[in-house]
Amino acid sequence: MKRFHGNIVAASAAALMLAACGGTSTAQPASNLPTSIGPGEGALNLVAWTGYVESGKTDPKVDWVTPFTTQTGCKINVKFADTSDEMVTLMRQGGGTQWDGVSASGDATNRLIAHGDVAEVNVNLVPDFKDVIQSLQSPRHNTINGHHYGVPYMYGPNVLMYNTQVVKPAPTSWKDTWETSSPYKGKIAAYDSPIFIADAALYLKAHNKSLGITDVYELTSKQLDAAIVLLKQQAPMIKKYWAATPDETDPFSSGDMVIGTAWPYQVSFLKSENKPVASLVPSEGATGWADTWMMSSHAQHPNCMYQWMKWTEKPAIQDQVAEFYGADPSNAKSCDLLRQHIGASADSDYHCGDNTFLKNIALWKTPLQQCGDSRGASCTDYSVWAQRWQEVRGTK
Repeated sequence: MKRFHGNIVAASAAALMLAACGGTSTAQPASNLPTSIGPGEGALNLVAWTGYVESGKTDPKVDWVTPFTTQTGCKINVKFADTSDEMVTLMRQGGGTQWDGVSASGDATNRLIAHGDVAEVNVNLVPDFKDVIQSLQSPRHNTINGHHYGVPYMYGPNVLMYNTQVVKPAPTSWKDTWETSSPYKGKIAAYDSPIFIADAALYLKAHNKSLGITDVYELTSKQLDAAIVLLKQQAPMIKKYWAATPDETDPFSSGDMVIGTAWPYQVSFLKSENKPVASLVPSEGATGWADTWMMSSHAQHPNCMYQWMKWTEKPAIQDQVAEFYGADPSNAKSCDLLRQHIGASADSDYHCGDNTFLKNIALWKTPLQQCGDSRGASCTDYSVWAQRWQEVRGTK
């Protein structure tokens, strides 16, 4: 579960803009969606974040793959990827025929749709889709003009994680990760990705209202400049920019890092190792991610992929994944199971089924030149973000 850094060519960016705006793109809505799921082909090749396709190898008690294979006959082969860019690359290998599906995050989904890498799907073939939390039924990151390009899986905020024995008092703001007055200089964690620019924009949105930031993924050149200044200010205080989870969990375990942005997975893992960590969504809010199971437009095993999407939307499976991964399930019906298994934490920590909480999380989406409001084509697109991110990383 690592998300996004690299370059995008101008043609892909243009196609992406058209797709996101509902115009013509290389990904035309399918005219003949299947109306039923046929016999499984016996195999299923997936690209996924670590922890999303568990077969008991990590923990014998954690296995939602074996019962799936037993019921469907679809034997899973999975390639775990470390970044969204890696996922996009993998989905295009061999003309797109090598992999049947991918657990893409919102920073990759629109790129895959625009490039024609993934297929429109019939969500009516996924019975539990009707119980998906409202904000994830037709989000901009996987639905174009009412055409669905996948089904939602897990989602979650990019939380502030801290060492409870060192960081005192407990933080309520992102301040100690951004301001030069931070007592934790040199022990701060930050995500290694252009999309992290949005986190800087989120902090500025709360603390520099004169910038007029309304959407942290829709930044004008002036707003982007301000975010880059803040990121360059932060860079000398960073212990390490992390992409793979061990890049963060190992330094937190050793005490070399004590505070910084993290995913619920790292928090859950470190707690399981009895490390003194806690997390929260600070007063300024948080960015976040929502992952979608998407089918390759060149899938060799489409029936097995439909079976997998159907399987992973079931409340019992969503509950298992959420507990293991430390993420929020998309299916609201899984919340009762989660409450049975982890108690009040399902509401206090996971905010399970809480659509109001979800709407307050700035979920990742691909930055486009076309702002989503009356400003028109005055925002900066991902290619610009990627270039500016290199300026930041060049300082560290």
